[in-house]
Amino acid sequence: MIAQNFEYVVPASLGEAVSLLEKHTERAKILAGGHSLIPMMKLRLATPEFLIDISRIPELSYIKEDGGTLRIGALTTHYTIETSDLIRRRLPALSDAAGLIGDVQVRNKGTIGGSIAHADPAADYPASILAADATIVALGPRGERQILASKFFLDMLTTALARNEIVREIQIPVKSGKSGSAYLKMAQKASGFAICGAAALIELDGSGALSKVAIGITGVGSHAFRAAKTEAEL
Repeated sequence: MIAQNFEYVVPASLGEAVSLLEKHTERAKILAGGHSLIPMMKLRLATPEFLIDISRIPELSYIKEDGGTLRIGALTTHYTIETSDLIRRRLPALSDAAGLIGDVQVRNKGTIGGSIAHADPAADYPASILAADATIVALGPRGERQILASKFFLDMLTTALARNEIVREIQIPVKSGKSGSAYLKMAQKASGFAICGAAALIELDGSGALSKVAIGITGVGSHAFRAAKTEAEL
């Protein structure tokens, strides 16, 4: 099967992309890496009349630390996250997750913003993002809006993004004390998607005792979630 006819547009800036999405809200889809959207279009599970390709907007691809916050642009690729020394130091679980996504070709093209906006219930990033208490920064015609990760993933392929908003950035608070994190999954052999994936983040107090545990789970429900009861037991 092939996708239905659509108009393909390539905005030169983030502002132009937002304007195009506002103009064609009910009929448009955002294209980033395309590894989720394009297969759905081929199966006609997604049938946009306008495809807004944001992959050439350079201001959306970056990793930086600013004032105690790790900031990741929406177009940052899985491979860039997997190999980033900064992310490996600050949030190893996210680097782990990126390295387990698909194959090399997928990791070189797919983006973190596209992945979390798609909200596949078996995707790898959401578990780490939830465990890290991340914030998703969305941009729409009325400006920016910050959405807590705990409020972002609502259901299968459903997020708190408005139809006229684009993911601009993921913000992750940097831990100042002793901390560590990791992500592991049991994967489907054919697709590599998580049958069950778990991200764990721990913090230690000055005496070396456990002061915080955060656990994000993916693959076992309609959307990723925090394992609040398990955290409380620990």
